[in-house]
Amino acid sequence: MYSAVVLQLRINFTRLPAPPTEDPPLTPMYDSLTTNLPHPLMAYTSFSFPPSTPLFPPASIVQTYLESYAAHFDLKPLIRFRTTVQRAHWEPASSKWKVQLSTGDSSDFDLIIVANGHHRVPRYPSTPGLSKWIAAGKASHSAWYRYPHYFGEVVLILGGGPSGRDIAAEMCTAALTVIHSVTGGVTEDTGNLKKRGGVVRFEDGGRVLFDDGTTESGVDYCLLATGYETSVPFLSMDTIQTGFPPACPPLPRGLYNSGYHIFPLAKQMFPLQQGYPPSSIAFMGLLVKVVPFPLLEAQGRAVMKAFEQPASLDTTQEAVDIITRYEALRSTFCDDAHSISKNWHKFKEQEQFAYRDRLYEFAEGDPDTRIIVPDWEKEMYGKKDVLRRAWQELEKTGKADEWVKGVGEGGVAEWVDLMRRLLKTIEEGERSNL
Repeated sequence: MYSAVVLQLRINFTRLPAPPTEDPPLTPMYDSLTTNLPHPLMAYTSFSFPPSTPLFPPASIVQTYLESYAAHFDLKPLIRFRTTVQRAHWEPASSKWKVQLSTGDSSDFDLIIVANGHHRVPRYPSTPGLSKWIAAGKASHSAWYRYPHYFGEVVLILGGGPSGRDIAAEMCTAALTVIHSVTGGVTEDTGNLKKRGGVVRFEDGGRVLFDDGTTESGVDYCLLATGYETSVPFLSMDTIQTGFPPACPPLPRGLYNSGYHIFPLAKQMFPLQQGYPPSSIAFMGLLVKVVPFPLLEAQGRAVMKAFEQPASLDTTQEAVDIITRYEALRSTFCDDAHSISKNWHKFKEQEQFAYRDRLYEFAEGDPDTRIIVPDWEKEMYGKKDVLRRAWQELEKTGKADEWVKGVGEGGVAEWVDLMRRLLKTIEEGERSNL
């Protein structure tokens, strides 16, 4: 009989979003946060969102959904709440993982899953002058941001991801001028919003130099929507090393955490190194730019297969696959270790769906019974941004609730039909404006 544990930094009952009371905050969620994916696309395949759920629900509804999932599958008795994992390391003598908890307890496990997420430890860019701004109280990471309020008359938002875009739009209601800096972005002024390229340097007096050659003076405050570091502080140094791995081939003998990626991992989960069995530990949820819940569901099936049948993990072929991906990224980024690491866990638009199918093929084998990503998911993922803009317009006009009322009572097909009707309405509206 195997014993296994899922490692997370902390699990508690906090309702989210929550005030930023810790350092770093327990959650980076801001008050207005909604999903940037339609919920039929992001739901677990085994558990749908309730009928009539807003197509792009706020964080509180997603949390209720996850709590309902845990209750439906009776998972809460398996969870130890309000407990922090202090340290986990491999014991060669016993061939087990020793896990130490904040309660003082220590237990040995045959298998562990690391699933602590990667949106907790703020990432700060090394832009010249930024540290001086932070020390002076003129800049902070968006992990502490919750709602638009007065930071000064001129506010700079740094970062082009979903949170950067959301915060820039919100701050236009609270600041006289908002400057949104995005690396490679266009230079454009619309109303009180200025779009600029990446920041080259922060200077005294609120002066900022951008990579498009422009400068802005009198900036009162900067919000850094610059992402988060991959952090596994509970794993010992002999389990995983900090820093960029050496160039390959060959694969390194140990496991590395660059802050952007963990390398090398078979199937993006199982560590190919020589210190402990690859199938004794799995890292879940490291991928970015993906639909997380159904992907984690597929990863979970694959982890159980590798845990139950370690021989099913073909480490030779997995090493070849890792080197093949490395060479593909090197052909794009040359030998830039930073860029390769930053893009290692990042999948292109449709690549994630092929990955999910491969995981289910590995886990279940039989093509007649295994889960296969349906075509509508791929279709709607490609139109997620259009759907979100359309949904936001429905919310503004007060028609959103009417659109979703009762939808889902007959199954997920009703949600697919709603999304297609919404897309058709958009297309018809655009044609009428030509």
